[in-house]
Amino acid sequence: MAPDRIAVVALVLAALAMLLLAGSLLRRIASGQRSARTLAGALERHAAQTVASATVAGPRARPARGALERAARIGIGWLDTRAGRLIVANEDRRLLEQCGFVDARARGLFLIARLGCACVLPAVAAVCADGRVAGPRYLAVLLVALVCGFMLPKIFVKRRAVARREAVVDELPVLIDLLRLLQGVGLSLDQSLQVTINDFRRMLPVLCGELEIAQRQFVAGRTREQSLQRLASSFENDDLRAIVRLLIQVDRHGGAVQEPLRQFGDRLREGRRALMREKIGRLTVKMTGVMIVTLLPALLIVTAGPGVLAVLHSLSQHAYSQHRQGK
Repeated sequence: MAPDRIAVVALVLAALAMLLLAGSLLRRIASGQRSARTLAGALERHAAQTVASATVAGPRARPARGALERAARIGIGWLDTRAGRLIVANEDRRLLEQCGFVDARARGLFLIARLGCACVLPAVAAVCADGRVAGPRYLAVLLVALVCGFMLPKIFVKRRAVARREAVVDELPVLIDLLRLLQGVGLSLDQSLQVTINDFRRMLPVLCGELEIAQRQFVAGRTREQSLQRLASSFENDDLRAIVRLLIQVDRHGGAVQEPLRQFGDRLREGRRALMREKIGRLTVKMTGVMIVTLLPALLIVTAGPGVLAVLHSLSQHAYSQHRQGK
């Protein structure tokens, strides 16, 4: 193959590698935009359903809602039994709290969901495996389906809890800046929390929901420390615990809070910068492997290809001359 053809092939390979990288970046950007549009559409649909649920859903929603309420009542009745405490353990209750499900109705529905999936999934597996699997394998399939059905609601709840914990980490600096701004203009702690809940729910969906639950408990008669205790202990976040302790101290003793909030926000931002540097470092290492796989072969062909071809050509000429001299 001629050197110019090798150079063309190398350039084509390099171009393909760059196109692959560009396609990956464009796909990631498109996925982010699609997620944002999906979130905005979901919020709009939720608002529309809240306004028009009585007229749009109408009578068809009532049977499903009634069945759901009956299932919740049955689950609540089983929660305090020994089997209920095994099905919905303390770890499951903590995961439900991290998901924002704090009432007994949610725990009852979770219990019914685990039992329902543990019954439905083995039935589906038995129908699918009938006539195809027999003997011990059939029992193994049913057992695996039973375990998977029992664990499926917990997996869903756990993934939601992990997503909400990550959202709390992202939302906490914004909450601190908002509280510092609202405290700076002269609002009390209760007014600052209420303004944050009412006006910044789209910006802070997780923390605003948790603060709303705490505000309802505070209005119902609990102290500020008791109402914020669940927020401090649910998400296993040291920074969130620190800001809750600061809010409790301000509510109990008063005093200027703008400067502590500013220092706390600066420390959080420094921690986020360090975390981003660490992520960038790991991404650089990963991109090194990708570049070695995609760009290094093309670079070797472009740089070493002509030399290798020249050496091979000279060796063939030398062998041909030696062959003619031998004749």
